[in-house]
Amino acid sequence: MTLARLAALHGVATAYSPSAGVTVPVPDATVVRVLAALDVDAATPGALRASLAATEAARDARLLPPTLVLWQDAPREDAPRQGRPSELPRPLAALPPGTDLRITTEHGDEISGTPRWARLPLGVHRLDARARDGRTGQSTLIVAPARVPQPPGRGYGVLVQLYSLLSTRSWGMGDLGDLRELADWAGRTLGAGFVQVNPLHAAVPGTPTDPSPYRPSSRRFPDPVHLRIEDVPEYAYARGEDRAELDALAGRAAELREGVLRKGELIDRDAVWVLKRQALEVLRRVPLGPGRQAALREFRAAQGQALLDHATWCALVERYGADRRQWPEGLRDPRSAATARERDELADRIDFHCRLAWLTDEQLAAAARTAREAGMPVGIVHDLAVGVHPDGADAWARADAFAAGMSVGAPPDAFNARGQDWGLPPWRPDALAATGYAPYRELLRGLLRHAGALRIDHVMGLFRLWWVPGGHEPTEGTYVRYDADAMLAILVLEAHRAGAVVIGEDLGTVEPGVRESLQRRGVLGTSVLWFERDWEGTRRPLPPGTWRADCVATATTHDLPSTAARLTGEHVGLRHRLGLLTRPLDEERAEDAEEVAEWLAYLRELGLLEEGPRDEEAEIRAVYRFLRRTPARMAGVWLPDAVGDRRPQNLPGTWDQYPNWRLPIADAEGRPVTLEDLAASPRLHALMDVLRPSTAPPDARGL
Repeated sequence: MTLARLAALHGVATAYSPSAGVTVPVPDATVVRVLAALDVDAATPGALRASLAATEAARDARLLPPTLVLWQDAPREDAPRQGRPSELPRPLAALPPGTDLRITTEHGDEISGTPRWARLPLGVHRLDARARDGRTGQSTLIVAPARVPQPPGRGYGVLVQLYSLLSTRSWGMGDLGDLRELADWAGRTLGAGFVQVNPLHAAVPGTPTDPSPYRPSSRRFPDPVHLRIEDVPEYAYARGEDRAELDALAGRAAELREGVLRKGELIDRDAVWVLKRQALEVLRRVPLGPGRQAALREFRAAQGQALLDHATWCALVERYGADRRQWPEGLRDPRSAATARERDELADRIDFHCRLAWLTDEQLAAAARTAREAGMPVGIVHDLAVGVHPDGADAWARADAFAAGMSVGAPPDAFNARGQDWGLPPWRPDALAATGYAPYRELLRGLLRHAGALRIDHVMGLFRLWWVPGGHEPTEGTYVRYDADAMLAILVLEAHRAGAVVIGEDLGTVEPGVRESLQRRGVLGTSVLWFERDWEGTRRPLPPGTWRADCVATATTHDLPSTAARLTGEHVGLRHRLGLLTRPLDEERAEDAEEVAEWLAYLRELGLLEEGPRDEEAEIRAVYRFLRRTPARMAGVWLPDAVGDRRPQNLPGTWDQYPNWRLPIADAEGRPVTLEDLAASPRLHALMDVLRPSTAPPDARGL
């Protein structure tokens, strides 16, 4: 019981429930390892007793907790007069009489005496308290609006993995120029309200680079591999040898593009970056005009230490390689004297990487601006990965905020008996609280700079994460709880400031109360057609009118089969060829065919399969008619569905057996399709007509 008490005080679970009525105990060894990652020693009985005593003593002596949240929708000063209970945070209501309070706002203003809680400005402030007995306390006070901004009415948009969307101008993979063109065309021609893309976070360099956008080096800064080189303003002013070199690089880029589009080659992010990096080195020799110089200085000043750390890490990787274990020991600490000396020596390279971040930020801003000008009510929906690579820039720059020796994953469930280990170090909840959630605030603010909406992968991680000790199986992990009120308050505050919608990816096992908490704060969920069934009753598909309204409704995701593959059963054959099936092929095919037949019968029953059976394009349109009939605030069209693509972008459970994250969008025969082809595709327009608002130009077809 002593270990359980200590674990509870630090938010570490000693048991979990994979399903209703089932409780699984967590091994004591796991609990001890996780506590150690939080700097709590429970390795011996004596250490355990001492840690428990120290934790309880600190709790009892504490005048204020590290973080307090005030929601604007909570009744406060006027509550007693109206007969409602006060909703001040309990620690404030429980302060000893006569406690002196002082609030320092995030802008440096001071509020003393008895604060008028309901009139405090939005923001992240500091609260200091001094009791009459001499005890003092300090807390981060988060004052947040009630809800995040909402999409204006119902609408639809397209979902795409940006690297997979090549145009005739791409350098071997989709880029921010393609994103801008897609948003412009989809908004003006289709009446689409948004374009949702994969995470554009900076990747860990190396050969080969991990192509997964969900294992980034940094979530704080985007990857310059997404730059459209020709859209860098200095490109137009290159002359002489510089122009010749750029033209030669563009020629080699055309070969990469043609290899993907015409010769069946995979997208090679590393090869693309080699060419773009060389081009950016050339463009750096083109002088910036005075205005451009001022803009760069302003960007560097605004991004501050975070940008300096990121650029320093990039420069160190150039010199010493991506494996930090091979670096000189002093460089493993971003604040060491050795790192400071390297910063001086590498100032030129650090300047280069700061410039790349600025150029990428400019093109992200241009894409967002184009989406708004094209009439998109939401615009670009960016994606926040659940974590970062353990050897990346964020883990180096903010090592104090990450739990050493731990990895984020998922416990065993009905779909994966072994659980999952994603290889991503988790944030320490105690370190976040101690810094006033500075790393989290900085991350959100950076991502929301040019976002009309933000999708949060595994949004349940705002509440708790499954920690797996290094060297252990995922089954030997446990949940660690975060201050969900604080995490949500900061998310709502930053989204409010940016005017951005927030979408939570809440698929899979979700703890009771989580969806309700997210809904209360206006965070939209994610509903995928194939998973929307009456699981507790008939197990039949849910009628469209019973779907939740506060969601983004889709037919599939990047981790699931395309709709064509699902309807034809081709995804079962693919998994069989790769040895991923857990049952005989005939059984899998029979069950899959039964599920598809049930859905098609239901679509016919609802009058949505207008063209009749055995017509693949008609069946896909019927699926999207179904989504249109739900009350979902946003409906997303998986762009490969529009041309009958059979291949998933990512096949969970595979690494080198399948080309995850390296496939271009292709048609039903597997032929890659360019952005220009998409814009002219009769099949695409027939599908979009299902969702297209009646005000869209009926005859517009091309770019």
